[in-house]
Amino acid sequence: MNKARFLIITGMSGAGKSLVLKALEDLDFFCMDNLPPALIPKFAELYQQIEGGSKNVALVVDIRVGGFFSEFAKTLGELSAGNIPYELLFLDCDDEVLIRRYKETRRRHPLSVDGRISHGIRLEREALACARDLATNIINTSQMKDADLREEIKGLFGEQNAGTPFNITVLSFGFKYGLPTDADMVFDVRFLPNPFYVEELKYKSGNTKEVAEYVGKWPIARRFLLKLEDMVDFLMPQFIKEGKAQTVIAIGCTGGMHRSVFIANKLADMLRTQGYKVQVEHRDIAKNTAKE
Repeated sequence: MNKARFLIITGMSGAGKSLVLKALEDLDFFCMDNLPPALIPKFAELYQQIEGGSKNVALVVDIRVGGFFSEFAKTLGELSAGNIPYELLFLDCDDEVLIRRYKETRRRHPLSVDGRISHGIRLEREALACARDLATNIINTSQMKDADLREEIKGLFGEQNAGTPFNITVLSFGFKYGLPTDADMVFDVRFLPNPFYVEELKYKSGNTKEVAEYVGKWPIARRFLLKLEDMVDFLMPQFIKEGKAQTVIAIGCTGGMHRSVFIANKLADMLRTQGYKVQVEHRDIAKNTAKE
C-alpha cells in the first residue's frame, strides 16, 4: 500500500486493544474493530483502490471473531501474495493481571464458558500462540498505565517512525519478581558484586553515581560489559536484516535495584551512540525502597 502502513492488531482479551485503536486514531490511522480475517485481503484491496493507499490503516481482529485462528495464517499469506505489506501487533499481558482486570470490570471473558476467567485465558493463550509467533511487534501491557501504552504506540507508529522503525527496549528486572514475559534476550548479572551488602549503598539504586561507581569498578563487571556490548552490537543489524521492528533486552539481578539497573543503563548508552532508538525501563526499581 505504497508508503502507508497496514497494521493488524490482535492479542489477549483485556490486554489493551481498544486503547491502542484509540491511540492510532489520534495518529490519523483509519481504524476498524472486529473485522473477520477472511475479509482483510479484500478490504485491503478495496481500500487501496479507493484511497490510493495513502492513509495508514489499523485493523483489530481477535478471539471475538469465530474461526479467526483457523483462517489467520491463510489471511496473512493472501496479503503477502497480493504484495500488500503488513505489520502484526500482538498485545500480551500476564495472566494474573488479566484476571484482576476482568474482576475489576466484572466482564466475562469470551472463552470462559464455565465462568472461570483463568480457564478462558488459558484457552485463548493456546489459540493465540501462532499469532504471537507471527507478530512483528509484541507489547506486554502488564506493568503499563494507559499513558505508557499510548506513548509506546506513538513511538512505534507515529509519523516520525514511518517506514521500517527498529526500537530497542533495555529492561532491568529482579529475578525474585519473575522473568519478563516479553523479553527476547535475558542476561543474568547476579554474579556481579552486590551493592546490597554495602551499608551505605543498600538503599540506593543503580541510577545513583555511588552505586554505578561501585559496580563499575570491578574488573569482572567491565569485562562482562565489553562482551555484552560486542554481542548486542553484532546482533542488532542481524535483527534489522531479518525484518524485526523491535527487541527487548532484559538484564536481571536479584531485586532489580542495583546491578541490573547499572548494566541496563550502560548498554542503553552504548546503543544510543550507535544511532539506535532506545527506551530504558527499570521494571522493579519501585518495588524496592530505593533512593535515586
